[in-house]
Amino acid sequence: MNPNLEEIWVYLSTSPLLGLTLTLLAYQAAFWIYKRVGFHPIANPVLISVAILASLLLATGTPYQRYFDGAQFVHFLLGPATVALAIPLHAQWPRLKSMAGPLLIALVAGSLTAALSAWGIGALLGGSRESLMSLAPKSVTTPIAMGVAERIGGLPSLTAVLVISAGIIGAVAGRSVLNRLHIGDHAVRGFAIGIASHGIGTARAFQVSEQAGAFAALAMGLNGLITAVSLPWIMPWVERLFAS
Repeated sequence: MNPNLEEIWVYLSTSPLLGLTLTLLAYQAAFWIYKRVGFHPIANPVLISVAILASLLLATGTPYQRYFDGAQFVHFLLGPATVALAIPLHAQWPRLKSMAGPLLIALVAGSLTAALSAWGIGALLGGSRESLMSLAPKSVTTPIAMGVAERIGGLPSLTAVLVISAGIIGAVAGRSVLNRLHIGDHAVRGFAIGIASHGIGTARAFQVSEQAGAFAALAMGLNGLITAVSLPWIMPWVERLFAS
């Protein structure tokens, strides 16, 4: 890096708002690219903005904690944003009541499949116990997933990376997979994406339709709840079953 630029960066990096500014600028640039390519799923703005920020932090040697001290304001807004998802869901209340039974079955099946399939694939590939327990909650939103991973013996930091990866993969590939399965109902598509890909998938679902987004938000919330409650007692049982 140019010495003058390095001095400027050192000065700016002491500001707690630098992380927030960089996050907003990176996402704005990523969304511009996303828009320019016609909202193609592979140009997911979360993926691009993460790549931009990671490259910048590596190039400047900036510790992640220093960046997060400013970016935590965005992290704080995740709570209110999640609560606000109840508004479009309320508009879908009649449809939700009519589909309550099938949605409950899909929720339990999807939640268990997401956790056990990840654990099983990791086990087949020879993953360590910590890695397997970090994989299990990868389909729920980050704060819940990290808490569950710590509770069952996983690594919260690894789980955070896996959660983001699962969300990006679901947002990029989910539409194609559902099209190949000939699933056209937006409520069903949204619910499936919400279970598999939490917040990132839900954001993508809202770009398709409000109904898809509302059902994705419902699935994301319920999947987080059922995973937090069930995994701490299911995973020890699974371990004992396959160890015997």
